[in-house]
Amino acid sequence: MQTNMQRYFHWGAIGSLVTLIIWCVLWEMVLAPLHPGGSWVVLKAVPLLIPLHGVIKRDIYTLQWTSMVILLYFTEGVVRGYSDIGTLSAWLGWGEALIVCVYFVCAVMYLRPYKKAAKKMAKELLAKVNQTKHSK
Repeated sequence: MQTNMQRYFHWGAIGSLVTLIIWCVLWEMVLAPLHPGGSWVVLKAVPLLIPLHGVIKRDIYTLQWTSMVILLYFTEGVVRGYSDIGTLSAWLGWGEALIVCVYFVCAVMYLRPYKKAAKKMAKELLAKVNQTKHSK
């Protein structure tokens, strides 16, 4: 059963992932492409499409691995934010980093109750194993 907060975090993860996809496409095709008319760098948005279905379906495994993989986009945003000084591209880089932070926080906070439940189950199983071991 999901709490209201988990629903908000789930929708935050979906919203920020979709926003990041749109952000990357607009950045590299319209707003500040590396080459006039767009560039192949726009393909950086394609890997973000892979986990979209799993995130929408609340797949825990997908949310776990995307919370780590998405940090590559954070890195790119920070690097371009620092290196493209004084340009629109720099601001877009910082925006990308911010969107990634929103996704990361939402994904981790959505997964938090599941992690707590898994730890509790592991402790109970370990206690059972130790109990049967000592009773023999």
